[in-house]
Amino acid sequence: MSRTRTVLAAPALTALALAAVLTGCGSAGPDAGAASPAGTASSAGTTGSAAPAAPVELDNCGTTVTVPASPPERIVAIKSSSLELLLALGAGDRIVGSAFLDGPVPADLEHAAAGIPVISDKLPSQEAVLDLEPDLVFAGWESNFSADGAGERATLHGLDVTTYVSPAACKAPGYMPNPLTFDDVFASFAEAGLLVGAEDAAAALAEEQRALLDGLAADPRGLTAVWYSSGRDQPYVGAGIGAPAMIMEAAGLTNLFGDVEDTWTSTSWEEVADRDPSVLVLVDSAWNSAASKIELLRENPVTATLPAVIEERFVIVDFPASEAGIRNVDAVATIIGQLGGL
Repeated sequence: MSRTRTVLAAPALTALALAAVLTGCGSAGPDAGAASPAGTASSAGTTGSAAPAAPVELDNCGTTVTVPASPPERIVAIKSSSLELLLALGAGDRIVGSAFLDGPVPADLEHAAAGIPVISDKLPSQEAVLDLEPDLVFAGWESNFSADGAGERATLHGLDVTTYVSPAACKAPGYMPNPLTFDDVFASFAEAGLLVGAEDAAAALAEEQRALLDGLAADPRGLTAVWYSSGRDQPYVGAGIGAPAMIMEAAGLTNLFGDVEDTWTSTSWEEVADRDPSVLVLVDSAWNSAASKIELLRENPVTATLPAVIEERFVIVDFPASEAGIRNVDAVATIIGQLGGL
């Protein structure tokens, strides 16, 4: 028997999703949300509302993705941002494998993540993914889907495996948020909730995080900053339209590379020194720790004389918080707190 399908282009879906985020969360009040940790929905232990009555098609980074009437039961999560969102939506018991993680999950999600196998510390192969017999592969980056990675999207769809990329990671014109906003992040929660049949949990998560964000007071001093992610000879920094820019603005920092219309950009140490930031935001990861970055900044003759380095005006953010996801609001709060101690 044929079923009617609703086809939603990305802008239309985002509008619907955002409306649900802002108005459809009646079960959890603002006071309860503000008291909860960022990244934890009050209904995170359950998936919430049922799946759509009929399949829905999403325009995901230019690829048509069908949301079936029955939610996916076997999910592979690639990148921390994907895993953590799924856990916060209460879908942890349906995740059959994770890969390419950027660090441990937040403490409040450790129990939900317990027992989920890590199939690869790096990008998994298509063979490793298909061995798990998933019906959904939820990825943090478009580049995760490639012939030498988890598999090309068309190939996986031909094998009845749905693929999905976090909308904030879309790179094509018309799909890449420009700039990324917290409304975009919260709308992505709603879209993921639709995808996995957890719409109520997604709405509650967004409401809690909106309440927390609205309760934060940005640093008032007009400090400037460079968000240093990686690179030794050539630093890789947060540019003007991605998650780092969004987080810095909310914390009250002026992004000195905000004039670059991209999510990230490569620059030179000479350029960093010329811009003379008040503060250096350092991304902490297992493969490139904040401590190693501080050591480099002190040893590099170009940066060693910067007042921010001499006076140790460093702010540290975990790598998973540097990409659009459930940690962004908490990153704003963490930065504001650290700035208060400088």
